[in-house]
Amino acid sequence: MPALSVSLDAVGRTFGDRRVLRDIDLEIAPGEIVALLGPSGCGKSTLLRQVSGLDFPDAGTVSIDGAAVRGIDQRSAVAFQEPRLLPWRSVARNVEVGLPRGTSRAAGRARVDELLGLVQLSDAKHLRPRQISGGMAQRASLARALARGPGVLVLDEPFGALDALTRLTMQDLLLDLHAAEPATILLVTHDVDEALYLADRVVLLGAEPGYAPNTGAVVRSVITVPGARPRDRGSASLAQLRAELLGGLGVSTHHPAHTF
Repeated sequence: MPALSVSLDAVGRTFGDRRVLRDIDLEIAPGEIVALLGPSGCGKSTLLRQVSGLDFPDAGTVSIDGAAVRGIDQRSAVAFQEPRLLPWRSVARNVEVGLPRGTSRAAGRARVDELLGLVQLSDAKHLRPRQISGGMAQRASLARALARGPGVLVLDEPFGALDALTRLTMQDLLLDLHAAEPATILLVTHDVDEALYLADRVVLLGAEPGYAPNTGAVVRSVITVPGARPRDRGSASLAQLRAELLGGLGVSTHHPAHTF
């Protein structure tokens, strides 16, 4: 499936008496990588669930390729912070779970082998989840999400549970996968540097200044990241944007922490 556009038009979501999202407008072009940043609890993951059809907005509409999302959508696939592999199945059999219904055995085997090659797990295909590292499990999770060839790939903090070095490796792997299996990617992260390294645009969510608490997060700003990928992690332009995003999150640029 080719990469598909995503459109959010005045999307809102309320849980009981708590308004989480309000008037979210966002247009994502086919093949674009967009990262969502914002304080914990501001609704980033809730917004991802609207796009993937795992939840429904109370207001507004979410569309993929111009058609409204009305439930779990075969045009999109999701990968979470936890790999959520089935422990009784091998790595290859876990990836197989993501194949479209009706895929023949031969075609499915070929597709799984292709994906395992892309995520560098060919030698681990017969191992069970308990026999592989966290980074390997997350690579298997990404391969499973790509198995159906989605037009939209939704990633909810996919590298948040990994150590720093593995996380950097996984970021590079994601860019390699995006080049080999083009899809539109919507990514939630708490890591400003990760957002700037991976994304074409970074969307900052949060409460609107001057509004009472519990009125829902809005799009505070959208930043276009300059330069072609892969980017130089130490470039001056990224450092300037990093300071801007940290300021938008209410964090001093002199503070050592950069994840939220």
